[in-house]
Amino acid sequence: MSAVAKICGVNSVPAVEAAARADFVGFNFFPRSPRYVKPELARFLADRLPRRVRRVALIVDLDDTAIDAILSGFRPDILQLHGAETPARVAEIRRRTGLPIMKVIGVSDGADLDAATAYLDVADRLMFDAKPPKRVGALPGGNAVSFDWTLLAGRNWKLPWMLAGGLTAANVAAAITTAGAPAVDVSSGVEDRPGHKSPRLIRRFLAAVRAV
Repeated sequence: MSAVAKICGVNSVPAVEAAARADFVGFNFFPRSPRYVKPELARFLADRLPRRVRRVALIVDLDDTAIDAILSGFRPDILQLHGAETPARVAEIRRRTGLPIMKVIGVSDGADLDAATAYLDVADRLMFDAKPPKRVGALPGGNAVSFDWTLLAGRNWKLPWMLAGGLTAANVAAAITTAGAPAVDVSSGVEDRPGHKSPRLIRRFLAAVRAV
């Protein structure tokens, strides 16, 4: 069985049509991101996807009012928490919204993976992504940066998990094989410029995942 694939940061009709063969499609609600979408646009794009594709809403350190505003216009299948949300906050969002939660864990070394255990009882899924570059204005994700995939090799998690960070059609097979990843997520790796998804690159990425 090939790995599960998620295309994140989709914000146009051509991109969402190309991503329709993925397993998950993510919509980015982080205002500073070039991939940002409003709830109304996310709903319009999500309606073009087959029902089997799971819709994911990416949010970053939002309060309850901001989350409710998004959910009033767009109802995802999963919330992806891509900020510094504590385990307690993850549990609270999960309880309030009634939605499954995918918590993103920023990774640069093995200690970061150890810290992920605190989320195992409050999240439904994990995503391991490279920590953002140490520069002013760096985004929480989508920075075309990877981490040492061997850190994940041989690890067993009781939750489903995804690998993210710097993935492209050219390296995703090696990433899956090295990390033992059952699922992968891509954003910048299928863009021809920040925030502009390339349908051609999306199709190439999905083909590369399916070929593993």
